[in-house]
Amino acid sequence: METIGFVLVEVGMNVYGPAHLHGPQRIAAPHISRGVQPAQRSSSAPIQDELQISAAAEAQLAAETQGPSGIRLDRVAAIRAEIARGTYETPEKLEIALSRLLDQIG
Repeated sequence: METIGFVLVEVGMNVYGPAHLHGPQRIAAPHISRGVQPAQRSSSAPIQDELQISAAAEAQLAAETQGPSGIRLDRVAAIRAEIARGTYETPEKLEIALSRLLDQIG
């Protein structure tokens, strides 16, 4: 039985996108690109993206934004609940508001 040794060689890999593909090459440099041509489109029609929104998502979006100027009524209700509980005004929020006020008048 014969023992075969292996040598590990670290090879850097450069990826330049799909236009610079080449076939298998030796490990030794230099590697030469074989000039791959980009794929041709089969039709002249432009590619278009499409989005489909379910009826449930549309209803939820409408419920959240029904108000003047697109005001999110769900967010307004949450803030009103925080104010009612006394948890809306925090020292951090007051500091930010005061800083913004001083920036505007100063």
